[in-house]
Amino acid sequence: MTTPLGTASSGETPPPQGITEQDIAEYLVHTPGFFERHAELLGAIQLTSPHGHRAVSLQERQMEMLRERIKGLELKIIEMIRHGQENMVMSERLHQWTRSILTTENLAELPGRVVTGLKHQFLIPQGALRLWDVDAAYAQEDFAQGVSEDVRILAASQGGPYCGPGAGFEAAAWLKADADGLPTASIAMVPLRQVGDGAGVATFGLLVLGSPDPMRYSAEMGTEFLTRVGEIASAGLSRLRRAPA
Repeated sequence: MTTPLGTASSGETPPPQGITEQDIAEYLVHTPGFFERHAELLGAIQLTSPHGHRAVSLQERQMEMLRERIKGLELKIIEMIRHGQENMVMSERLHQWTRSILTTENLAELPGRVVTGLKHQFLIPQGALRLWDVDAAYAQEDFAQGVSEDVRILAASQGGPYCGPGAGFEAAAWLKADADGLPTASIAMVPLRQVGDGAGVATFGLLVLGSPDPMRYSAEMGTEFLTRVGEIASAGLSRLRRAPA
């Protein structure tokens, strides 16, 4: 027999004439004391269990639904705990890297510490950086060489970190193949900036991270963490900048 909610299956008793299944459902929803006055129905009503299609009582079905809900909540809690542990690990690694920057006394070693620290703490296969407008004492260092005007313009134009393929970018050539000799497939380019007092944002370097994994730095990934890395690196490396005239 056809009802407003579908076709009654074999063995089901259709609602009385003129009363729909929706009418019954709304009545039960708005009459919370019904099953208190007719408690015997809780054991008499038979439902189909999703596990094996056997008939179970309403109480049993409610228990099954409750167990399924609890299981779903447990999985969510486990996932939250896992994310929390991962965040703690990332926070500790970032702390260790930041501390190494702050405790480096020989400023000429600082750019190397920034890159090697990132590679070690975050398991990054490839990394390099270049600085410009540095103090004369550091002008002959490797990190101050080989920076074209195109790279400076690119870094200054970046609104934030770039993630994606490295093909076509001059800065990608700064990277060396990883320990297994695999070429770079994806890169992250993080501009290094310092905010002066009323002077605006000055770009004075570019940090480049690379990986042979094409998905390690993809265009779809979030860049909040890389932005934080750029801010910390910029704060430390700004000590190598040339003093304003």
